[in-house]
Amino acid sequence: MSLLRALPLLLAVPMLGGCLSTVADVVTLPVKIAKTGVNAVGSGIDAVTVSQSERDEKRGRDLRRREERLGKLSRERDKLQRKCDRDPGDDACADLYKVEREMEYLMNEPV
Repeated sequence: MSLLRALPLLLAVPMLGGCLSTVADVVTLPVKIAKTGVNAVGSGIDAVTVSQSERDEKRGRDLRRREERLGKLSRERDKLQRKCDRDPGDDACADLYKVEREMEYLMNEPV
């Protein structure tokens, strides 16, 4: 009778091999981290903080993107202005207004 009760358990043991190795990895992880010492903590802090040079680079990229967009809008505004001057009833005048508002927004946007 006790053999019949133990049989399902004995059959399930081979299927738990992967689970047991995962449990062993999780259990030994704190020991592996402790071996690396302060470097592990420092690396973790470095991964979540942003240096001043990284902030400067990001700000520079943002400024370049904004300047590029303003340049495109300026060229579009000039083209629309010529169309609007030729035919004031054209849709170009409404588009010109939209472009000028977007340029105004970009120039007043804090960086």
